[in-house]
Amino acid sequence: MSRMGTVICAAVAIAAGAYWLSLPSSSGSLPASPLIGSADAQQAEVDTSTIVEMVQGAEDAPVEVIEYASYTCPHCARFHEDGYKQLKADFIDTGKVRFIYREVYFDRYGLWASMVARCGGPEKFFGITDLMFKSQSEWARAGGPAEIADELRKIGRLAGIDNDKLDACLGDATMAQMLVAWYQEHATRDEIDSTPSFMINGKKVENQPYAEFKALIEAELAN
Repeated sequence: MSRMGTVICAAVAIAAGAYWLSLPSSSGSLPASPLIGSADAQQAEVDTSTIVEMVQGAEDAPVEVIEYASYTCPHCARFHEDGYKQLKADFIDTGKVRFIYREVYFDRYGLWASMVARCGGPEKFFGITDLMFKSQSEWARAGGPAEIADELRKIGRLAGIDNDKLDACLGDATMAQMLVAWYQEHATRDEIDSTPSFMINGKKVENQPYAEFKALIEAELAN
């Protein structure tokens, strides 16, 4: 999914987002506007040092794979149903690959999903991510912002996070701003222009059939 006029998309989302902040939700207040504060972030530095990288695999694995993905991207959902599971079995669980997952934010809903996924900490993150992608077609099309926020809360509750904590995570505008700044830093540096995209030992790789992806990793292991 190629949608990286992201700064432009962000500006549009900010303009639209303020309206939705006034709408009620059946499970609590709506989360912050998607890229709230990102306009200010372009004028002043945002400290992203406390953002936790979500990592699987051995710290000293010979190959590092970074995935850039959006929770609202259908191509990302397909990768996680197929390629990611094979990657985990073949390379992550065998100590050959250190895998880093980095979220991309094309819209407010992808950001909200990320805030729910991170709400349970690193130990719950990948399990929630799996639930997000498995049910993407349901929660992402649940209706308006209030309905989508409620569906995301349901996923969080399935992972054992209570409503108060979910509301706190979703309402954390400072974290939202930090996550957007963090995403923009990495995506700009690694020239990410579509999702899912990957970095294999620092080399950018586009989405492709798993057999080809596996061959690239095996080539790195052979070096």
